[in-house]
Amino acid sequence: MNGDGLEFARPAGRLVSSRFARFFFVGVTAAAVNIFSRVLISYFVRFEYAVALAFPIALTFAFVMSRFFVFEASKRPVWDQYLRFWLVNLVALIQVWLISVGLSYWVLPAIGWTFYPELFAHTIAVCSPVLTSYYAHKVFTFSEKIG
Repeated sequence: MNGDGLEFARPAGRLVSSRFARFFFVGVTAAAVNIFSRVLISYFVRFEYAVALAFPIALTFAFVMSRFFVFEASKRPVWDQYLRFWLVNLVALIQVWLISVGLSYWVLPAIGWTFYPELFAHTIAVCSPVLTSYYAHKVFTFSEKIG
């Protein structure tokens, strides 16, 4: 102990500076963009379509933020990284859509949940792919290895 009072702050600083913490922060922000976009789009189309239409908006936001703040510069061309980002997130979209619709149309009505069921279902679903997406982006989307 050196008396500077920073012993407790240092582990938190390492956590915030870790790649996963930055990924998590970008993901939370992208999730908010996704949910906000979905709510706006829901004024014009049915819920299940709005979930799918909000996805590319949040995805593009997440790609830009991940590229600049989470993963180191890759030797891959930007278009290749974006395509790979789309592929990883296409799997996530399927997961998010199934969970959103499943919770909203079947699970929540079955348990009598009536407090903003679509918002609740979509929020849970958007949070669901965080670990699998992180790993896939780390080893596939933004990896240094080309080929």
